[in-house]
Amino acid sequence: MKNRKLLPLLLALLAAYAGVWAMMSTGVINDYSFAVIVTICINIILATSLNLVTGFTGQFSLGHAGFMSIGAYTCAIITKSNPTLPGFFLGVFAGAALAALVGILVGLPTLRLRGDYLAIATLGMSEIIRVIFLNLKITNGAAGLSFLPQFVDWNYLFFFTAATILLLRNFINSSPGRACISVREDEIAAESMGVNTTKYKVAAFSMGAFFAGVAGALYASYFYFIKPDLFNFNKSIDILVIVVLGGMGSLSGSVISAILLQLITAWLASFPEIRMVLYAAMLVAIMLFRPQGLLGSTEVGDLFARRFGRLGTRKSEREV
Repeated sequence: MKNRKLLPLLLALLAAYAGVWAMMSTGVINDYSFAVIVTICINIILATSLNLVTGFTGQFSLGHAGFMSIGAYTCAIITKSNPTLPGFFLGVFAGAALAALVGILVGLPTLRLRGDYLAIATLGMSEIIRVIFLNLKITNGAAGLSFLPQFVDWNYLFFFTAATILLLRNFINSSPGRACISVREDEIAAESMGVNTTKYKVAAFSMGAFFAGVAGALYASYFYFIKPDLFNFNKSIDILVIVVLGGMGSLSGSVISAILLQLITAWLASFPEIRMVLYAAMLVAIMLFRPQGLLGSTEVGDLFARRFGRLGTRKSEREV
């Protein structure tokens, strides 16, 4: 059953890599189209990592943009001083590790809170991080950092995106991942069964922060320029919208909604007067008619496994 669930994911990843590579080789994808693809992949990393915290562990966080900014600024500072490929990888992993460390330090006190109180605490944390970057000399304050070395290409972009999806999937299907899901379902019952809820909430929070740091580093290594306002409250809301639209507790849903929303955003860029109106109306319609999101808590692999399982059962019945 596990192989049946994993096979569609691996095939989808290979098809995505080969398809984009073929279109880039033939010139179908231009610079603007590739920038859209980069944004999609960064949003996939952000949405799937936030889904681990919010969808699978049940902790309502509004601070994901803060962790993204840590990864972006750390990678930017390192690559500006060491504009080489090893410097790029050092920047990515240093930014992700620093974001995870901050996630642990913030998560230990705040994750004892629940519901709206946790959302307010994580939002405050994100704003504190933004204000710190706004006043540091090394980050160039409100002017931000520009002329950053560009290292991100399709190979590195695909590697980090695919690795994020696969690592998060394996974690969710592991024993600690099931413990995180038990916290989401009923925290009191999980505690009564011996689950250290604070431990697993902090673990999920720090892991989500780690991958948010990776996304920030990729952003800084492609778009040349970063400033604190890019990682404000609105950015956290954008990431949360992707998660809610795709389905709380569905990595596949986060991937699909990240692709869908960015393509719609790119298409509506030609209509700046009505872009936000149409965008908001579409989201309201989806929340009214599909409040659980596009996939709910179901994964695409589960759908394929059920489908092929039914076909196999029917075939066996015919043979009998």
